[in-house]
Amino acid sequence: MLLLTGATGLVGSAVLRRLVAEGDQVRCLVRNPRRLGAQRVRVQIALGDLTDPPSFRNALRGVQTVVHLAASIRDQPRGSIEELNGIATWRMVEAAERSGVERFVFFSALGASTHQRARCFRAKALAEQAVRDSRLHSTVFAPSIVYAPGDPWLTLLERLALLPVMPVSGRGRAVYEPIWAEDVADCVIASLRAPNGQPHERFELAGPQRLSYNDIVRIALSSMRRDRRLLHVPTAILSRSLRLLEAVWGPRAFATWDEAELLEVPMISQRGTADAESLGVSPLEMLAVLGAR
Repeated sequence: MLLLTGATGLVGSAVLRRLVAEGDQVRCLVRNPRRLGAQRVRVQIALGDLTDPPSFRNALRGVQTVVHLAASIRDQPRGSIEELNGIATWRMVEAAERSGVERFVFFSALGASTHQRARCFRAKALAEQAVRDSRLHSTVFAPSIVYAPGDPWLTLLERLALLPVMPVSGRGRAVYEPIWAEDVADCVIASLRAPNGQPHERFELAGPQRLSYNDIVRIALSSMRRDRRLLHVPTAILSRSLRLLEAVWGPRAFATWDEAELLEVPMISQRGTADAESLGVSPLEMLAVLGAR
């Protein structure tokens, strides 16, 4: 039995489709089973979430492998970024050890460090340390920006593209190696199918192109067939504006400063696509995925 958290997310939904198609026994830890769509009748359901540690015990019963993808890049009503990414992972690891789980797969992020400016990256670094320090056989994936056509990030860019100019946070010079969610899911499945290697493995998942955020926005605009000039909004102005927006709208805000700040922190791997290729996956270029013209 495999426990999957974050099954309704960008990567989680792609991983779930593959697991179900291959006949794996999967249990999903979810708040709302309806968000699983048609897959909800093909998996076991464990009700709960990252803010409810007692739900971990029931979810982990009889589980050999945990694939922990659930995370949040903004504060939620029931938990902060630090609680949802760092503390919850530490609690999940402890619960997995008590339940006799053999393997723990965790999603961190390229550039995650306790010294990072972004709260999410600091929390991910602490969570990654908890996974490495555990007695479990662990696999950590650290991806760059993960995207897919129609995902929330590209959908937001599409809405912003309706404006006469495309606003961009800061100078847009931070560099990334964006990787398609389907390629990421293929890496996860390949890792799960491979024989156990080192007690603690780590894969950096990067796409084949090293792009600045300005480059990424231009590719997205091209795929939408929108010709827009980029308007670089000074960080200080954007920070104050988004903090005010979040204070007024709370979780319903279309964007938060914590999310915007992630787009100013580079996420690159010195190994490029080597780790993905070691798992038999050759990541596609963003141009090929989005069909930019």
